[in-house]
Amino acid sequence: MSWSSQGGFERRGYHHGNLREALVEAALALIADKGPAGFTIAEAARLAGVSPAAPYRHFRDAEALIAEVALRGFERFTAALAAAWNDGKPQRVRAFESVGRAYLAFARDEPAYYAAMFEARIDFTAHPGLSAAADHAFGVLREAAERLAAALPPGRRPPSLMMALHIWALSHGIASLFVRADPSRRKLPMAPEELLEAGVLLYLQSLGLAGGPM
Repeated sequence: MSWSSQGGFERRGYHHGNLREALVEAALALIADKGPAGFTIAEAARLAGVSPAAPYRHFRDAEALIAEVALRGFERFTAALAAAWNDGKPQRVRAFESVGRAYLAFARDEPAYYAAMFEARIDFTAHPGLSAAADHAFGVLREAAERLAAALPPGRRPPSLMMALHIWALSHGIASLFVRADPSRRKLPMAPEELLEAGVLLYLQSLGLAGGPM
């Protein structure tokens, strides 16, 4: 997918005080065009209109630059998931389904961020800020799972971590297989959102967490 087709990044010269932002924008454009492993920090510098040495004032290498993009992506992702969950209102099961739809929407609407977050093979242990941002995003799903599980008697409550991981895997799989822009993507006879909603509903029903007012 070409970033220019989205009306996104336009090359412009470096303005004092904006070098970091210019490099992040350049990295987003390059990720959208080539993927997270398809460019060098020198290319990011060239697209940002700065010297090859300039990025090293802020980033030690291309991975550090991609990690910054991924961190910002996770922050946006967390905000989108939290807004969809809306503290479980007006109904927890419906709010939980909204979280899944928000997951797919982010993958569709923010492909460069999504690629940096999930396809760049970054060592999260080397970037504590990125690791924390990813944990915050998953924390929204974990909280939603805990709130749903709390509707059952203590002896019948499934582990909320297990629930969150299952729903995450389901959402991520559908996003990767059926939502991302890819000419080889398998066609579905339904919208990806409908597929995810059906899967989540079946999963929750198997746990006794869907089918009645919640």
